[in-house]
Amino acid sequence: MDSAIKDDRPPPKDLSHHWSRTTKNRNTSNIKDFYKYFSIPGIANLAGGMPHASYFPYDTLEAAVALPDRFVPTPNHPVDPPTSALAATSLSETPTASRMLVPKASKATDMLLKIDLTSALQYGTAQGYPPLHSFLGQFTRENLHPNVPYSRGPEIILTCGNTDGFAKAIEALSNEWSEEKDWIREKEGMLVEEYAYMNAVQAARPRGLNIVPVGMDEEGMRASGKDGLEDVLVNWNMNRGKRPHLLYTVTIGQNPTGGVLSVQRRKDIYALCRKYDILIIEDDPYWYLQYPSAAAANHARGDSSSFAATIPSPPNLEVLSSGFPFLDSLVPSFLSVDTEGRVIRLDTFSKTIAPGCRLGWITAQPALIERILRITETSTQQPSGFVQAMVAELIMGPQSPSDGARGGGKDGKGWSVAGWVRWLEGLRGEYERRMGTMCSILEEGRYLVDDNSQRPRPNSSPSNQPTGKEDWTLLSRGPKMYDFTWPMGGMFVWISLNLSTHPLAPKVAASKLARALWVHLTTKPYLVLVTPGTVFAPTPEIAQDRAWRFFRVCFAAVGVEEVERSSRAFVQGVNDFWRMEGEMGDQIVDLISGKELEDSERCGVM
Repeated sequence: MDSAIKDDRPPPKDLSHHWSRTTKNRNTSNIKDFYKYFSIPGIANLAGGMPHASYFPYDTLEAAVALPDRFVPTPNHPVDPPTSALAATSLSETPTASRMLVPKASKATDMLLKIDLTSALQYGTAQGYPPLHSFLGQFTRENLHPNVPYSRGPEIILTCGNTDGFAKAIEALSNEWSEEKDWIREKEGMLVEEYAYMNAVQAARPRGLNIVPVGMDEEGMRASGKDGLEDVLVNWNMNRGKRPHLLYTVTIGQNPTGGVLSVQRRKDIYALCRKYDILIIEDDPYWYLQYPSAAAANHARGDSSSFAATIPSPPNLEVLSSGFPFLDSLVPSFLSVDTEGRVIRLDTFSKTIAPGCRLGWITAQPALIERILRITETSTQQPSGFVQAMVAELIMGPQSPSDGARGGGKDGKGWSVAGWVRWLEGLRGEYERRMGTMCSILEEGRYLVDDNSQRPRPNSSPSNQPTGKEDWTLLSRGPKMYDFTWPMGGMFVWISLNLSTHPLAPKVAASKLARALWVHLTTKPYLVLVTPGTVFAPTPEIAQDRAWRFFRVCFAAVGVEEVERSSRAFVQGVNDFWRMEGEMGDQIVDLISGKELEDSERCGVM
C-alpha cells in the first residue's frame, strides 16, 4: 500500500502468547545479520565465508518453457455440464513454447531486480531470493489477497514447499509434549477435518499434540451442529489437555473430499477462532482450481446448498479487485476475514509449476513471519537458488537489456503478473475438463447394470481390457453402488460406497467388502489403483468406524486419455464386484483372506 495513503485498518493482534518456548528464545542469526552489508556498493566483503561466483560450474541456466496461454481456460461462472466450452480442445492455437535463459551475471544494480546465477547460487537471506520474494510479496498483497483487513497487510517468507511451511508453523506455534515427563494439563492440540491430509497430521502427532477431528459436510469443516467446531470447543474435556489452539485446514479442493469452504462458513469458523483464541493454518495448494461446472452439476442433482457455496459474490465498491476477473471469481482465502492476524496461509508452486521445485511461501502477519524467519535462518536457510532463479526469470524476466537473459514470454520478457494469472487460468481449464470427464462417467455408472439390459460392447479389446470406448447405455438399472459429489475444487473425487446394497452384505462385514473391492480393482482387467478412505482418517476411531466407506480417486496424475479409460474401468470393476454372489462370492472371501490383501495391509495402504 502506498505510504501516502492513510491506512484506517486496525493492526493485527499481538498473538505472541502462542509462540512456543523455543520460538520465544530465538534471536537473529549473527551470520545472516551481516548480509545487509553485502549489498553496499564497492564494499570489500572479507566477512562472509562464501565461495567466489567465478568458480560456480554453471555459466547459464537455459530451458524451453511454456507460454502462459498454452492451455485454454474454462468459464469463470457456473455452466451446465457437459458443455462445448469444457469439451473444447485444451491447447492454444498459437505457439506454445519459448526459450528462457538465466545469465551468469546481471548488470542490474537493484537487488530486487537482479536475477542471475552469481546471486542466486550464493548464500542468501532466509526470507528468499530478493527478486522473487519481492514479486511474490506484491502479488500476494495486491492481487491474491487485496482485502486483508488489518493495517499494512501481511508479509511473506519463501519455503521449500507446503510441507516445510507447515513444519515451521507448528514449530513456531506449539510446544512438544511427552507423556513420560509432562503434565497432561500442558498437552496442546490441533483441530483438523474429519478426513484430513495426513502428512500434516503425521507431522504434528510426534510433537505430542492432540489431533482433534471436526465434523464435515460437502463444503468442508462445519462450524455448528453435532461434532462441528463449536460443539468440539464447548464440550472440550480438559482431562485430555489444553483446548486446541491450532486449526489446520485445506479450504479449497479439500484433500480428500474436494469441497470448497464458502465465505460465510469462513466467517463462522473465524468467529469461533476469535472467541476461543485459535490460530488457523490454511493449507491452500489448490486455490486456483475451483470448478464452476461442478457447482452446476451438483445443483442439477438438487443440491442447491453446495451450488451456492462455491459462487463468490462479485466485488462491490467496498472491496478491492485483484485486477483480474479470474482471481475475482474465486472464493477468497481466510485472510480476507482475518481481522486479528490469526491466519497462517501456506502456498506452493508444486501444483502450479512442479512438485520437484520444492518452493512455496507462507503469508501471515509480520510478527509471525519474523519468528518463522528466525527458524529458517538456522534450518533450511532458503529454497534452492537454481529453482528460485528459474521461477523468477520465467515470470519477471530480465531487468537489464544487455544481460543476454530471456524470460518466459515469447518476446524474451517475463510472463508478468498477467501472464502468471493466465497460466493459472489455463491450468484450471485443463483440470476442470479432466474432472468433468471422470465425473460424467462416474455419474452414469453409480447404479448396477443388469447383465441382460446392457448393450453389447463391440469396441472392447480382445483381452476384455477396458479401452474407454465401451457402450454403457442402459435399459434398466439396479441398486446404487456408490455416490459422490462433483468436486468443487482440487484434484480428487471422494466416492462413498453403498455397500449395504451388495448381495453379500448380510453375510460379510461392510468394512471387509470395502477392502476386497479395493484389491479387486487392482486386478486384471481393471488395473485401477485408488486410495482407501482409511488413509485420511486422523484418528483410529474414524478409521475403524466409517473411513473404510470411502475411496479417493485422482483425475490429475494420469494422462488425459487414461482418465477416461480408468474411470470406465473403475465403473466396470465395481459393477462386476456387485455381481459376486453364490459361488462367485467365494472370490470375495478369497480376497478378504488372501495374500493380496495381506500385502496391502502390510504396506499401510488399507
